[in-house]
Amino acid sequence: MELTASHTRTNEFRRGIHAGISIAIGYFPAALTYGLLAKSAGLGFEEAILMSIFVFAGAAQYIALNLITLGTGVFEIVLTTFIVNIRHFLMSASLNEKSEDEPAWKKAIYSFGITDETFSVASMKSGSVSSGYMFGLIAVSYGSWTINSGVGFLLGASLPQVIQDSMGIALYAMFIGLLVPSLKTGAKVVYLAVVAASLNSVFYFSEMFSSGWSIVIATLMSAILVEWVEYIKKGKVNEG
Repeated sequence: MELTASHTRTNEFRRGIHAGISIAIGYFPAALTYGLLAKSAGLGFEEAILMSIFVFAGAAQYIALNLITLGTGVFEIVLTTFIVNIRHFLMSASLNEKSEDEPAWKKAIYSFGITDETFSVASMKSGSVSSGYMFGLIAVSYGSWTINSGVGFLLGASLPQVIQDSMGIALYAMFIGLLVPSLKTGAKVVYLAVVAASLNSVFYFSEMFSSGWSIVIATLMSAILVEWVEYIKKGKVNEG
């Protein structure tokens, strides 16, 4: 029985690795870009790698780099990235319903590696997902992100200084690239982006808050405002 169980876990791990190869390939350019931008933002090699190791969240790392470049404080950076990644609570809760009945400590370990991509792949898998499958899926994805982050940093270090200094512009291009596909999903995302950008501009140029707090407060206020408007609209539709 023990040999059979061990064999099953090994097979599940291999299936996870196989399923994660496509994610690893997709992470390659994004991780390279992160490494390049980390170098231009003034981070050291160890700092750039450790952020990938301990954070492992592309959008959050890009935002952190932008805030670091602006000289934002640690608390604002942590709070902003927390807000950005709050969707992971919902993804983890959803995936838990699909997970096999296993010890909580195993789920706690692989929950660290749940990203938009690993969640999507695991959710589309037929049947339940085991810890062996998740460890395999996350191992290859995590390895690709961290290794290619370092490769990107080293490539950035070899570029001429003038190109390194201009890489900051690529950070904003990356944010636009992340935002545009989301804008196609519905008007609500457009409203969120426009309101948040408008509020952040007002807060920043009026010097009401620091750059970091402007982003945090604008994000929270836009989310609350748009959701409140949606709630009012739904209430009127139900009344009608």
